Amino acid sequence: MTRIAILETGHPPEHLRDAYDDYPARFRALLGESVPTVRFDVQSGHFPDDPAAFTGAIVTGSAAGVYDDLPWIPHLMDWLRQARGQTRLLGICFGHQAMATAFGGRVEKSSKGWGVGLHRYEIRRHEAWMHPRAGSIAIPVSHQDQVVTVSDDARVVASSDFTPYAGLAWGEDAISFQCHPEFQPTYAAALIEGRRGTRIDRDLADQAIASLSAANDRAVLTAWIRAFLLLTPPPVETDGSGI
Repeated sequence: MTRIAILETGHPPEHLRDAYDDYPARFRALLGESVPTVRFDVQSGHFPDDPAAFTGAIVTGSAAGVYDDLPWIPHLMDWLRQARGQTRLLGICFGHQAMATAFGGRVEKSSKGWGVGLHRYEIRRHEAWMHPRAGSIAIPVSHQDQVVTVSDDARVVASSDFTPYAGLAWGEDAISFQCHPEFQPTYAAALIEGRRGTRIDRDLADQAIASLSAANDRAVLTAWIRAFLLLTPPPVETDGSGI
C-alpha cells in the first residue's frame, strides 16, 4: 500500500496557526486526500522506525537552520542517511537544506538576504518524474539560508541567479526544492506581512507581496512531486493519430 511519511520539522508562526493549516495538512492536500500519510513530530524525536515501510517521506519546512544547535537536527541527518535508498525522499525548504547537508553539501545564511515572494527557477535538466514538461517554474519562497555547496553525486535540476541550488536530485529516489509548492499565495503573503519591518525590509516585503499576485506554477511542481512520490508513470506520447 502506498503510504507517505511526513516528517514535521516546523510549524506556522503562532499568529497564523488559527487561520491556516499546519504543514502536514498542506502536504496532505498537495498529495490528495486519498493518499494515506503518517505524521512524525521530528522536533519531539519521532521518526519512522523503518523507512522501507513507506513509499516515500517528506521533510517539511522549518524556522530552524540546519546548523542550529538543536538535539533533533543530528537525529534527522542520521535518519536521512539511513533512509536513503530505502524509500523515496522529498525535502522542501528546510528539508531541501537538510538533505543537501546530510548527503555531503553545505548550507549557510546567505549574504543575499531574504528570498521571499514568487521566485522563478530555470529547469536545468529534465528528470523522468517531470511531467508535464516546463522550462521554468515560478513558486512562492521564504528563506534566508541557502545550499552553497553540494555533494559530487547531486544533480542540479533547478536554479536561479538568487538560488543556484534551488532543486537537487540524488540517484533515482531523493529530490529536494528550496521553494514552497505547499504555500498558497495568501499564506506566503501573510507570512511576509508578519515579518515586515522587523525581519524583512519594508520595501522588499512590498515587492514580494506584489509578486505573489502573478500566475504561479504550483500545479506543475505538485504534479512532479506526486509523480515522484507515488510512482505515477508519465503519459504515453503519441504521434497524434490516436495509435
